[in-house]
Amino acid sequence: MTEGKRQRQVAGVIQQELNDIFRRLGLNMMLGGMVSISSVKITPDLLEARIYISLFQVEDKEAAMRKINDRAPEIKRELGDRIKNQVRRIPVIHYYLDDTLDHVFKMEEIFKQLHEGENKNKKTE
Repeated sequence: MTEGKRQRQVAGVIQQELNDIFRRLGLNMMLGGMVSISSVKITPDLLEARIYISLFQVEDKEAAMRKINDRAPEIKRELGDRIKNQVRRIPVIHYYLDDTLDHVFKMEEIFKQLHEGENKNKKTE
C-alpha cells in the first residue's frame, strides 16, 4: 500500500525535527561514529511512527540503540513540543536499526573481490 500525502508530510516533519533533536541532545555523534535518522514510516492513522536509525562507524550498535531507547521519553517530549500544532496526537515512536549501510559496504567488498579475481584470471591467461 502506498503512503498518502499526509503520511509523507508528517513523516518528513518528524524526520527533520528528530534530526535536530538528536543534534541538540548530542545523540548525533556517539561511540566513535555518526548517528542519523535515515527514514520515518508512519501508519495511515498517523498514530505510530517507525524511526530507522543509521549508525555510521559506531563500534557498538546495540549500546547506541540502548542509549537512544533510554532517552526515548525525553526525545518524544521534545518532539511533541515541536509538532503539537501540526498533528492531533503525537505518534507512538519505535526505533529500528537501519542496516542498509552495512549491506552496501558488504556488497562493495564482494564486488571488489570479484573484480580482483577477474584481474588475476586475465593475468594468468
